[in-house]
Amino acid sequence: MIDLKKNPIGIYEKAIPNKFNWEKKIEVAKKAGFDFIEISVDESDERLSRLEWTDAERQELRKLLKKNNFHIRSMCLSGHRRFPFGSKDEAKRNRAYEIMDKAIKLSEDLGIRNIQLAGYDVYYEDSDAETKKMFIDGLKYSAKAAARANIMLSIEIMDTEFIGTISRCLEYIEEVNSPWLQIYPDLGNLTQWTSTPSLELEKGFNHIVAVHLKDTKPGVFKCVPFGEGTVNFPKLLKKLSELCYTGPFLVEMWADNEKDYTIEESICEIKNARLWLEERMGDDSSNVG
Repeated sequence: MIDLKKNPIGIYEKAIPNKFNWEKKIEVAKKAGFDFIEISVDESDERLSRLEWTDAERQELRKLLKKNNFHIRSMCLSGHRRFPFGSKDEAKRNRAYEIMDKAIKLSEDLGIRNIQLAGYDVYYEDSDAETKKMFIDGLKYSAKAAARANIMLSIEIMDTEFIGTISRCLEYIEEVNSPWLQIYPDLGNLTQWTSTPSLELEKGFNHIVAVHLKDTKPGVFKCVPFGEGTVNFPKLLKKLSELCYTGPFLVEMWADNEKDYTIEESICEIKNARLWLEERMGDDSSNVG
């Protein structure tokens, strides 16, 4: 077993209020004791436009990170939910490939090491054998493009049954068969799709490159405060310790953007979440899961 408190721990960008600029987001994350931020490139026009940042905009963010001795180590690329590889709409499918190429370039420019892919063949369309095949084609293309840039891709264990478990994800990892495509389990999502999440972690351990820490409960996959869901963090974290997991953790939570946060309030909110989780690293108690 190892001490998981020594693992790097990051915070999801959306845990910090949208009203803060990047300089303030970095300040909040660093003062709350985090090692890095996971940037969001979701399906909104606003965040997809980040893929079009100019060289000057990219350099400005890198200067801020260097000035504060901080990092954006991973990207949550959920823009493929709107433009999926498996879409039967050719225009959407072409956009999926364009998003992938631009996300890899942005990652190169910002020093991002891991791009988290959404594990959906399609989201707003019906899934079938054709959408699944086109999704696999997209993964194969992405893995080759990422390899050229020396950037890891990882499929998130999602909030839908399609890739809701590590076992299901392994089907795609084995089909693509690339060292540049691995697994990013979300302990919250995993808990809701299997009664044996610890065994799932063990089964896919050699492919796990990062772990999301998020609480969930049946049918509710977002905005569940830590401790109010059914995720057995002590048990799952103990399993990761036994497996000698030394990779990064990412605390996934969401700020209430209807609230007018101060810097101090935002720091306190995410710091408390980090401390709550760290208290359960090495705790051998047993709850649900």
